[in-house]
Order: sequence, then C-alpha cells, then structure tokens
Amino acid sequence: MRLAKNWKDYQIIDMAHGEKLESWNGIILQRPDPQVVWPVETYPSEWKNADAVYHRSSSGGGEWSLKKRVPSTFEVSYKDLVFRLKLMGFKHTGLFPEQAVNWDLMRRIIEKSNRKLKVLNLFAYTGAASVAALKSGAVVTHVDSSRGMVDWAKENVVVNHLEKEEIHFLVDDCLKFVKREIRRGNRYDIILMDPPSFGRGAKSEVWNIEKSIFELVSSCSELMSEDFQFFLINSYSTGLSKTILENLLYLCVDSKKKGVVSSDEIGLPMKDSNLVLPCGVSAMWMKEKME
Repeated sequence: MRLAKNWKDYQIIDMAHGEKLESWNGIILQRPDPQVVWPVETYPSEWKNADAVYHRSSSGGGEWSLKKRVPSTFEVSYKDLVFRLKLMGFKHTGLFPEQAVNWDLMRRIIEKSNRKLKVLNLFAYTGAASVAALKSGAVVTHVDSSRGMVDWAKENVVVNHLEKEEIHFLVDDCLKFVKREIRRGNRYDIILMDPPSFGRGAKSEVWNIEKSIFELVSSCSELMSEDFQFFLINSYSTGLSKTILENLLYLCVDSKKKGVVSSDEIGLPMKDSNLVLPCGVSAMWMKEKME
C-alpha cells in the first residue's frame, strides 16, 4: 500500500464504529467511513473533541452537527500547496488527502522533464491535482461536469497564486470532451482520471463506471503525445479491483506505448498506531519507472 504519510496539516486521530476522527489544520471532524468495520476505539478520550460531526440521514445524504464554531471556509497546506475547504452536504470537505501520494509522483515526473508537459485532469473535482501539476510547471486542462466544483478549483488556483499560469477550465462531460479533443488533434503528456462510480454529466449524461470505463480509457489513449509520460486511473469503486485497472492500462495504453504498469491501494496512516485506512486504488502507466 502507498501511504500519504507526509501531511502536517492533516491527521487521522482515531477510527472506530464506522467513523473516522480527523484533524484538518486543527479543525476536528468526525465522519462516516465504510472501511472502518471495527468497534474498538484506540483513543476513546479524543472523540469528545470533535468540532463537527456528520450524521447520515435514513432517507439519504445527511447533515453536519457543529459542536464548536467551524469557519465557512478553511485552508490546509501540503508541502508548498494550499487548499481551500468547507463542510459539504455529503460529508466531504473538498479534498481527498490520500491523493497526496499521486500528486507527489506526478510532480516528480513533471519536474524531471526538460520541457513543459501538458496535463489532462478528468473528473478533476476541486482541482488538487491540477494545482499540484500547475505548481510544478505544467500546462493543465481541468475538466469536470460540475460548475460548482470548477469554480472551487479556480479558488484553489488563486490561493496558490498560480492564476497567471496556463490552466484551462472546462465544465463538460469527460467522455464527450475527450472525443472532441481526438477530433481536434490535441495531445497530452500526462492523463489523470478519478471517475465516480455513478454520476451525471453537464447535460445530464449518465455515467456508470463499469459500463463506461473501458471506452473512456481507450479514447484517452488516442490523446497520448509522442513522448507520453504518465497515465493514472484512481478509483474508489469497490467493483473495480487493481487487477481490472491494470488490465485496462495494458489493453489501452501499454499496447500502444510500452512502459511500466503498476497498481496498489492508497491509504492514510492513523497517528501513533499501526492502523491504516484504505482509500481506494490507483493504477498507473509510466514511461519509465521512477525510483
């Protein structure tokens, strides 16, 4: 497992009863997590310190209960990156801290290159990977079907003082965008995707990952530049194992450009403990193995 263990502003304090207790730059949140299947609290006294607790509703969704005042927006830093967060209606904050392991790897690839790489970030959410790529000197195309998420990503670019760098924001259905890019003859050096299990596009297009993922990866392979560097698929869908994701990369990417295919779980360590929270799977194709 690849662990996002270099955080200073984020930490899992404890996990038990289907919940995780986390510190986000000193703001303590308690949120549900389906991977926490054990009832044992490692640090029982810590749970009373939660500033906000997310309660699921029996009818779907849920709401935050604030025990202490939590700002409407707050910021966390990771190395030289800054992200603006807020408590969202469906338990999220606008950032998945486990993805730091993928930001680090991508940044090493970008910074090792002797040219300005073009990055395509699909299902790009609030733009953490886009900001990381931009910070390392890449040209970024950021695509998400939600205008609200794209607007949030623009805020993250601004708080990192990167607004003068070259980034293109698009509110669009990712598969349709990719097919238009093929027709336009555009090419990219790095392609990232973090597709949801289910979703709707900008014009109510229905996305089902198991039905659509092969077509998307196959189509993206037509956007690879002559000196293509890196293809990343991240998935939180329990129905897609790392072997399935590797198979997609072998069939669609490695069949066209020989490189190194690998995959692994990614996760977050809990403080002062041997416990680790598994947070999905990442599969990748790289032009050459990074040491």
